[in-house]
Amino acid sequence: MKITEILPQKRNNRVNIYIDGEFAFGLDEELRFKYDLYVGKEVSQDFIDEVIKAEEEKKVINQALNLLSYAARSRKELYKRLAKKGYEEEQIEKAIAFCEKYGYINDHEYAKSFIRDRIKLKKHGSRRIRYDLISKGIGQEVIDQVLDIDEDEEYERALELAKKRIKSYKNDNKQAIYRKLGGYLARRGYPYSVVTKVLREVLGELEG
Repeated sequence: MKITEILPQKRNNRVNIYIDGEFAFGLDEELRFKYDLYVGKEVSQDFIDEVIKAEEEKKVINQALNLLSYAARSRKELYKRLAKKGYEEEQIEKAIAFCEKYGYINDHEYAKSFIRDRIKLKKHGSRRIRYDLISKGIGQEVIDQVLDIDEDEEYERALELAKKRIKSYKNDNKQAIYRKLGGYLARRGYPYSVVTKVLREVLGELEG
């Protein structure tokens, strides 16, 4: 078999490969040069299969990079998104390995960024952040390394939230406020020790 024509596609950086006068497959131009494809080159079926396999893997890598261009993702999140699109496990693993190799995904850095955002933007507590990181597929070892929240700072954030929230409970008695405010802070992910300390503070101010 022989390559008889190579024509550019309308899409950038892609070409159509013709073998023995008939269209054979489309190809990323980078792979064309990698496999040294040119008009007149003799090719075997095994060689063609290898090139087509590389093209399929390249498509998955490009899809992974496209997904990452919209938002940072953990390894698990990226895997799930690619699997949902119907790609094979081997192709997905190779695409993820490529992304990890070149720094497009890094669960350690992702977790640190996630923690910063959750604290700054959503005022979540450490328990909620830990749970959310686990749901994102971040391993316990990574979480333990990066989730180092100062308890005093966490208390101050919880206290700030409580002082704002308690305004909506002005018609409730002390017991109801304790229950509602405690539930609110717990749902935000603050540890029991922080919640009880905050409740003592704000309820003490009410009594004062």
